[in-house]
Amino acid sequence: MDSDYLTEPEKGGLYKAIFSRRDVRSHFIQKDIPDDALLRILNAAHHAPSVGFSQPWNFILVKDMPTRQKVKESFLRERERSTRMLDDNRERQDKYRSLKLEGIIESAVNICVTYDPTRFGPFVLGRTSIEETGVYSVCCAIQNLWLAARAEGIGVGWVSILSNQDLEEILEIPPHVKPVAYLCLGYVDEFASKPDLEAAGWLSRMDLADVVCFEKWGSTNSEKWSGLSAAVNRLKTEDNIYMNRP
Repeated sequence: MDSDYLTEPEKGGLYKAIFSRRDVRSHFIQKDIPDDALLRILNAAHHAPSVGFSQPWNFILVKDMPTRQKVKESFLRERERSTRMLDDNRERQDKYRSLKLEGIIESAVNICVTYDPTRFGPFVLGRTSIEETGVYSVCCAIQNLWLAARAEGIGVGWVSILSNQDLEEILEIPPHVKPVAYLCLGYVDEFASKPDLEAAGWLSRMDLADVVCFEKWGSTNSEKWSGLSAAVNRLKTEDNIYMNRP
């Protein structure tokens, strides 16, 4: 067998990681992450694809509790600010306040992932037309990190209700570097069967048929794609078609 192809067990593991990955906020347990596991996770993130091979990411690892407490205070301020945006819907506001949206203190380690647009100079191959591809590259590294962590049995939560200005000050990030993600990593007591926000009734996962178009925007049927189109329309949101196959 060609070694470039994944074996069936390897493919099963990959799809299991994808379908069971969760944005973890409330299931962290008190257990340190061994350095070797963290090394594997960071190395997987560093092997993400990047525009022009620019590798524009950095990973700031944070264990210090006073530092984390400052980040938590930023979260609390931003959550209150965002809650006020729902002041015309008291029921939605109460629902929002009830959600557990971060594990900054409870997790074993925090990681801030940043974007450096100056790495390797002003000209980055492939970034000349679409500037945002630099940030997209960092997001690929974040997804690699997330899936590698899941393979290690480690949960990850992305805290997006934060002030980037606060992060820049707290973590002493230079002006030309921008925070992209603040992540909380740790072992968990379980990986929930559904995302927390879906289980809480905040939103539901859309059907694949709602987000796939054929040949042009809004086209849900095409002769060229008749077989796949029919399969997409039959697929249910909870189906893991690799893991469920005979």
